[in-house]
Amino acid sequence: MTQSDGVPVLFRSVKFRTYITELNNRCLQVRDLSDFSKAPIRRFESISVMPFWKMSARDVTGFKFLFSLVFIYALMSAIVYSVLHMKFISPLPANAPLERFSEARAVEHIRVLAEEIDGRQEGRPGLKEAATYIKSQLEMVKERAGPNLRVEVEETQVDGSFSMMFLGHSISLGYRNHTNILMRISSMNSLDTDASVLMNAHYDSPVNSPGAGDCGSCVASLLELARLVVDSGWVPPQPVIFLFNGAEELFMLGSHGFMTKHKLKDTIGAFINVEASGTGGIDLVCQSGPGSWPSYVYSQAAVYPMAQSSAQDVFPVIPGDTDYRMFAEDYADIPGLDIIFLLGGYYYHTTFDTVDRIVPGSMQARGENLISVLKAFASSSRLKVASERKTLDVDANSDMVERAVFFDYLTWFMVFYPRRVAFVLHNIPAALFLCVPFFLYMMDPRTHPLLSFFWAFFKGVMHHFAGILLGVIVPVLFAVIRLFFAYPMSWFAHSYLAFLMFIPCSFFGLLIPRAISDRVSHFQGVSSKKIMKVEPSDEARFWGAFGFYAFATSAYFFAGLNGGFMTFVISISMLLGWIAFYLSVKSYGYNSIKSPMFYVIALVPCLLYSLYFGGILTLLLIEKTGMMGAIPPPYGFYLADVAVAAVIGIVTGLCLGPIIPICDRWLAKSSILKFLLHFTVVMLAVSSQFFPYSKDAPKRVVLQHTFISTGGNEITGSSYDLAVIDSNSMEFIFKHAPEVAKELHVGPSFSLGNAEASPQEAWMALFPISCVLTTNGRFPAKANNILERYSQFPLLQAHKPQTTFENGTRRVHLELSLGLVGLHKELLLVLLVINYSICRSLEEIWVTVLNITGPLSGWSFADGKPPAPELPPGGPPSYILRLSGNSDEKWNFWLEASSEEEVRVDVAVLDQRLDEETIHLKGLFPKWSDVIAYTSFLSTYLF
Repeated sequence: MTQSDGVPVLFRSVKFRTYITELNNRCLQVRDLSDFSKAPIRRFESISVMPFWKMSARDVTGFKFLFSLVFIYALMSAIVYSVLHMKFISPLPANAPLERFSEARAVEHIRVLAEEIDGRQEGRPGLKEAATYIKSQLEMVKERAGPNLRVEVEETQVDGSFSMMFLGHSISLGYRNHTNILMRISSMNSLDTDASVLMNAHYDSPVNSPGAGDCGSCVASLLELARLVVDSGWVPPQPVIFLFNGAEELFMLGSHGFMTKHKLKDTIGAFINVEASGTGGIDLVCQSGPGSWPSYVYSQAAVYPMAQSSAQDVFPVIPGDTDYRMFAEDYADIPGLDIIFLLGGYYYHTTFDTVDRIVPGSMQARGENLISVLKAFASSSRLKVASERKTLDVDANSDMVERAVFFDYLTWFMVFYPRRVAFVLHNIPAALFLCVPFFLYMMDPRTHPLLSFFWAFFKGVMHHFAGILLGVIVPVLFAVIRLFFAYPMSWFAHSYLAFLMFIPCSFFGLLIPRAISDRVSHFQGVSSKKIMKVEPSDEARFWGAFGFYAFATSAYFFAGLNGGFMTFVISISMLLGWIAFYLSVKSYGYNSIKSPMFYVIALVPCLLYSLYFGGILTLLLIEKTGMMGAIPPPYGFYLADVAVAAVIGIVTGLCLGPIIPICDRWLAKSSILKFLLHFTVVMLAVSSQFFPYSKDAPKRVVLQHTFISTGGNEITGSSYDLAVIDSNSMEFIFKHAPEVAKELHVGPSFSLGNAEASPQEAWMALFPISCVLTTNGRFPAKANNILERYSQFPLLQAHKPQTTFENGTRRVHLELSLGLVGLHKELLLVLLVINYSICRSLEEIWVTVLNITGPLSGWSFADGKPPAPELPPGGPPSYILRLSGNSDEKWNFWLEASSEEEVRVDVAVLDQRLDEETIHLKGLFPKWSDVIAYTSFLSTYLF
């Protein structure tokens, strides 16, 4: 009897299908393809069962295994997500006991700093208001101090000048009248010379940002921490200093002033710098040192440890810096920690950095960590003043100079070991890999020659390396292909899309070597013998994968880096998984799906950590692609997508790579590979329908209203300079914001290639950040009413005759005035009464940048030594000087030239005030964009 499809009813019975499946499994165990007599059974099954199952029993088992893995990884991912977003932390309310850190009390400080105070940028009134608020809060804490505590609060003004390297550029900085607020808490019998612990945070914020995360959250943490120290009744064994510095965003000027001028600078024995690169989440120790002692103290004391020594390997290549540099590297060697909020990078340095973006639980976890680590530092016998650190016995205090390897396991606990221990641990896997061939050969020397074992293991290493490499290449190729029919960064506002697009195709890449190997073996009729009691190809692949991670661990160590723990953990976990797999094979058989599942289960702790480590890396990258800079076409169009695809490919290799050598036998089937490809294509198509940006993931735009002035009272040119800092160019902006295009007189045929580009010197006020503004355009702007709004413009002039020396050098004495400087207060008051708008240029100058070219041999800044010159393409060497602080006073300085050749000085002044036209233009940008808008005054002088 047959059905309409021609398949006999007998063949549809369960008993018959079970019989066929058993025969098929036996066929699959036959490796010698010369015995092809059983092949008709496989063909017979395909004829009878395929119309019902649509795939072979082997494929069905493979898909069951695949979906089991998906379930396991989804469960682990949910755990990781809850950890990264502090879901397991219970924030304490404002009425929590006074001896506990309260997130609600800290968040109230953030609300005042970010909402009630209007702007905490240098040059704006809000910065002084913030200093006043912080000092008043500290004074209130001081009043509650008991008789066993000595509490001192002071406000200091710092000034100075120095040179530094930043983003690969050499610059000099001059500053004056920046405000630092300081509180020192100590026991009544302490001395001013006692070693102390410094807690540092900055209260200024970047241009256009309310700064709730960066760094209102840091200030709020320390304010609540200072209150907790006093109210808890704890008497610090060593003094504790809370430093609130007012000029970090201007290249760490506040901390520089403290480290070069303050009387307590040499008493600091340890420090904790609190920073934010987002609005919460993981509060990671990104830098630690010098030596391993600070990270050791943290590992022992932190309630929710969040630290990765590998972060210190990555941090130097990140375009940014923190006050840690001033305390531990440039101006002292104080042992300390640099602790930074990582998530919420979408809002970093934007107008969206508001108090409602603070990730719940983050402040609570940070506070509990800080108070525990602070107490550990203050109680440590290793706390030394600067003079004592210089005389330490290096051998007896090796942890003060030796680095360490450390990492936290999902904030639950922390693993720490010094580098000398890592030398042994991180090389054990490689040594074991080299010993295993000898062990196998000694078990049965007549089976194979010794070299054949090494050759099999080497091929296994290359096999796994090929899979890891393809796991990166394949998603990169798909990312490039997708951009032929979609906008870049369509995943930016929906980060899950990036995972759904690139993980399946990366997994596909990981499986390609096994699929090719099986296909080649099938057609060539390859037969092989077992080395041990498991299938030879699987065993060679396993030890090859193990060797890959083992050698990666050793290479990481000998490169002098601080990480390597990730591949070390993978190597050790694979050994445990191999034991579990070997035992399960004995119990359930090689062809049972339970055997690889036992291997996976044994690796779950390692895989969970891989997801945690990879999740931090990937989310950080995705959130930061919106500010990674715009490279000119055509390469810039692909940059963000390729970078994210590559990193997800690497992370997929870390998370799935360890299971591949055992599990790919079940997964490298054509049906599964096709499924992965089809799923990837569908997700690529789906993701292309999403808009890249939203209020929760804004596009960053820089709008500069540029005025070119001469003589201090004349405007010779005006323009709008517009720049984007991600992969979607201005063409994207004008297409989706037609009101902006209309206001700038941009037609529908606008092309970036045909538009007038802003000259690089136009962005001088932002130097060296201006290096990321490579995709920009210049548009005409009206300057009709500028003279009505501003009475005087920045002016640089000689204020006394130049001095000529016997060696031929000449010294030019200069005076720089900014706006209405030098006017009597009475006249200034009259102008304010007559027309407030006339005086606006005085109040909100953020920074002044001087670009000096010519035969400069010396100046009155940075100990008289100019920095290394900048070498712009096609231009003369130039020296960059940034000046900040107190714009209502003149800057008097001198430049020294080695010849009579003219010295050219280009001046750029960044004013945060906007005229009505610019405010109107800024308001036309869509809600999914964040516009950093300001006014720049440019002028040029020859001396």
